[in-house]
Amino acid sequence: MDKRITLAVAGSGKTSMLVSKLDLDRRFLVVTYTDANIENIRQKIIQKFGHIPRNVQVSTYFSFLYGFCYRPFLAMEKRSQGVTFKIPPQRPAFKLHDDRRYMTPKRWLYSNRLADFIDRSGVLPLVRRRLETYYDAFFVDEVQDFGGHDFSFLLEAAKADVEMCFVGDFYQHTYDTSRDGQKNGTLHDDYARYKARFVAAGLQVDTDSLKVSRRCSVSVCQFISNQLGVPITAHEDRETAVRFESDPEAVLALYSDPSVVKLFYQEHYKYGCFSENWGASKGADHYGDVCVVLSAPNVKAFHASTLSQLKPGPRNKLYVACSRARGSLTFIPESLLKQFKQK
Repeated sequence: MDKRITLAVAGSGKTSMLVSKLDLDRRFLVVTYTDANIENIRQKIIQKFGHIPRNVQVSTYFSFLYGFCYRPFLAMEKRSQGVTFKIPPQRPAFKLHDDRRYMTPKRWLYSNRLADFIDRSGVLPLVRRRLETYYDAFFVDEVQDFGGHDFSFLLEAAKADVEMCFVGDFYQHTYDTSRDGQKNGTLHDDYARYKARFVAAGLQVDTDSLKVSRRCSVSVCQFISNQLGVPITAHEDRETAVRFESDPEAVLALYSDPSVVKLFYQEHYKYGCFSENWGASKGADHYGDVCVVLSAPNVKAFHASTLSQLKPGPRNKLYVACSRARGSLTFIPESLLKQFKQK
């Protein structure tokens, strides 16, 4: 049974590759983390088949975890009410096999401990058997966002006797499905160790199939590689402008241009323009020219060529933002947009 993870670069066609593997004969479950990527997957499936075939199920991770893995085996026994995304209190610290560790006093399950609860309740073999009963293939998109107990749960689920295909971009790790203490806390600190975790779980690691970007130009790829330290190459020998713009009139023109998305580190909605946050733009494939807004410290790092030294979280989000560009990539200082920010 084929079990593999394909590690990709931005714009290489991760979701398209998964959809290309779908057919009308086998039963597929496609799982991803965010609602935005669910919609992207559904649209690509519709483009291929004209509709969502009955043999293809698309689900967010927590819908899969609760509805498919937990509820059939434990909901009645545990008398749980559903899932809450609140963080569990650190005190009192209940023991690992105490149900109170995994749910609120009103019996709402903590999302960041649900995978661990399923494991410690001893039903993982039943979950794998259920996967084998209802599906022939289990696909996971944006696998780099799995963290905490969820990453370990995913590797356990991968032992099921069905085809497994995971895709993701290590350097686009901007969010975690969940965190709980130190569980897999250093998972994304080292690329080689990350790959080794999948190898140890019995998956083949493919780093060749999606190693070039079909979205970004040579110019954008060179900037990302040289300035952010994220290796990426372009599929086409196409060049576009990559520049820093600090002229107030030119910045105002960019701000007012509804065809150019403005990507902010955070709170994009306060600026009243066509915009998104760096990390939240992940999965967006429809932008042409992109304008990335930099805070004062990041402007300094840009000019000093030290953006690669940013902490992994901000650096990865900046990589996501830069790699949205099909056309030109322009950087502007946030200070020139302060006049438009709503309080």
